[in-house]
This record gives sequence, C-alpha cells and structure tokens, in this order.
Amino acid sequence: MALSLRRGRVTAIAERHEGLVRCEVDGEACVAYPALTGAVALGDEVVVNVQGRELGLGSGGFDVLHVNLTRGLDLPTAPGAHVMKLPYTPAQYAVRHAEEDGPVAEALGGLPVVCCSLHSQVAPVCAALAGLRVACVQVAGGALPLGLSDTLRALVARELIATTVTAGSCFGGDVECVTAASAFAWASAGGFDAVVCAIGPGIVGTGSRLGHGGLAAADAANTAAALGGAPVLAVRVSSGDERERHRGVSHHTRAVVDLCLGEVAIAWPAGLDAPGWLDKRREVDVGEWREACEDLPLEHMGRGPDDDPWFFASAFAAGKLARTLVG
Repeated sequence: MALSLRRGRVTAIAERHEGLVRCEVDGEACVAYPALTGAVALGDEVVVNVQGRELGLGSGGFDVLHVNLTRGLDLPTAPGAHVMKLPYTPAQYAVRHAEEDGPVAEALGGLPVVCCSLHSQVAPVCAALAGLRVACVQVAGGALPLGLSDTLRALVARELIATTVTAGSCFGGDVECVTAASAFAWASAGGFDAVVCAIGPGIVGTGSRLGHGGLAAADAANTAAALGGAPVLAVRVSSGDERERHRGVSHHTRAVVDLCLGEVAIAWPAGLDAPGWLDKRREVDVGEWREACEDLPLEHMGRGPDDDPWFFASAFAAGKLARTLVG
C-alpha cells in the first residue's frame, strides 16, 4: 500500500482553473491542486504520484502532483485554521470550517436533499432545479478534490449551483464542513431552496454489493431524514451499460434503497418500466429533460444522452421531484 512517487519537471501547462491545474510532467498528464501544493509553472521540479496512471484507472489515469520542490515548500497555513483535512496523512492541512464560524441549523425543516450515487447525475438534477438557490455538497466516495470537476464549474457558471460545500475528507468547496450533517444544516440556516449531495468524479468500486462509493447516497438520505429534511434518491438506471450488474436499475441503487432507514422519496422517470422491487417509487414526467439539459456537460462512462438517455432522464426526475418539495 505504498505511495508510487517519482521526481520530474513540469513540461507543459494545459489548463488553469480555480483549484486545479492540468499540466504535464515529463510529458505525462498530471493534475495539481495549487491550494495544497502552491502555484505551478513550467520547469518546476516536482514529485508526482503515478499510481493511478500505472494502474490504468479509467477516471484517474493521470499523475497527481504530490509536492512542488521549486515553489511549494514552506507554504503558510490558512489564517484562523486549525481543523485538519485528511488528518494524520502525508497530505494533512488545516482549513477553516463553517462550524467554527457560528451555529448551524438544528433541523432542516423539510429542506429537499437530492442524494446522488454518481457525480454524473448532478448536472441533470441541477437542470431540473433551475431558478432555485441550490447548494451542492460533495462527500467521499469518488474524487475528493472538488476542483477536479469540470461539471461543477459549468453548473456554477450557469448559475445552476449557488454554492459548493465539501464535507469530511473532500476539499476545495466554497465552504468546508466537517460532516454531511453539518453541511446540510449550514445550507438550511443559509436559506437555500435545495441541496444536491453527490460524490466527486469517478467512484470507488469493487464490483460488490456493499463495496462502492455509491452508498454515500444512503448515508446522505439517512442523515437528511434524521434531521427533518426531505431526501430524494436519484436512481442509477442504464440501458447502455454492458455490465449486467448495472443494466436496468444498478445493483448500487438497490443497495442504497436497502440501507435507507427513514422516509426517502425515490424518483422514477415516467415511461420507463420499473423493476417490481422498486414499489415505493414516485413517477415523474421527464418529457422536457433534453431541453432543460441543453449545453450541459452530460457524460457517464463515456456515454452521452443519445447513448444512455434513461440514465440522465432518471437523474432529472430526482431534481424535478425535489422541486415540488421546496417549501
């Protein structure tokens, strides 16, 4: 379980975004998070983690800048910060958390919380919530850095997301929270109309029923229900996935449903046959989903809306159902 590290030099800068730099180190694709490692420039001597690329991971097959030896040493701590992200790991760093700056709500008061098991569900969910003040909460289960998401950048630019919150070990949001519970409570206190909760890009998976990051949706639903919110589950459904366990309703969704302890609204797109075990679903008319999602970054496992339309329509259904629950 050792880190796979190597030295190199930055040989190209491809893109710069807030919270993310895409570059090349000795000609290999690499991502850097300047808030952690400092600014990145051509010629910098760096150490990169190469394990994702060497393993050929589908969504993480690139190097990650681990330390910038040229300009990333002796970086200052954020003012007033003392609670650690990624505590007791080589990447630990202090950041100010919302809970330190004042009380959050004790209850959610019916706040709709859309619970997504995949990051690629977020765009259609937010499209259905257009015009509302939406907080997006990222939780562990996929990529931890929020800055890696081009989707969230696009949704913020389109004003479909008002604020991003990173909870637990995730980092890089407009707001940092220690837990998903306090992130939801912070959004409630802030007067947001709805919360969309999802894992980051990519997903931790083992092919097993319980060993995957999608179960974060069950945790989010249970937390929202316990705090008096109105959780809505976005069902993962596909007609284009070649893997049997993900065709139709994914086994990930079935596991999430099995682990939900409180009352959860399960959104289902009208016009699609549902499995018999999903008897508590609430059907939603999604006839306008394509128009609502026009020009948004819709992509899942290399498939777009024409390749796997029900995947995106199902996520849109969850957002549309949540919209009806806004107080």
